[in-house]
Amino acid sequence: MRNNISIRQANPQEAAAIAQLVGHLLSEIMSTTGVQAFQFDLDATTERLEQFLEQGKYWVFVIEDGGKLTGFFSMYECYALYAEGVFGTMAEFYVDPAYRGQGLGRALLDEAKTFGRERGWKRLEVTTPPLPEYARTLSFYEREGFAVAGGRKMKVLL
Repeated sequence: MRNNISIRQANPQEAAAIAQLVGHLLSEIMSTTGVQAFQFDLDATTERLEQFLEQGKYWVFVIEDGGKLTGFFSMYECYALYAEGVFGTMAEFYVDPAYRGQGLGRALLDEAKTFGRERGWKRLEVTTPPLPEYARTLSFYEREGFAVAGGRKMKVLL
């Protein structure tokens, strides 16, 4: 990891810059899969993220390189009997392609694990599509101690 790079918790005033990274993440996912799975609106995402951060129930940590945000992860707290109580879920995880392969993803995950332990979480979960296009991503998470928990994430619009 380069010397001028830091990882820190984001604040609501950074919502617009983080929302732009969310847009890059979603665009990359749709480009990779060939499926228009998300309807991304920068202004709405910025507003939603600012509200989430102000509520203190949704956390974002950012990678900063000389004042420029180059990656982030977001997470929230969950409750489930199968998970033995309280645990965390990473909703988004992204590192700018120009910064990949430098240990930043590992550093972000270490920060997420530390944050979760401090909150008393039993586990940390993340969803990654089990598609051939995401074999590298799955391998990354497995190298960092994640194990396939079974099932497939599904949704229904309400």
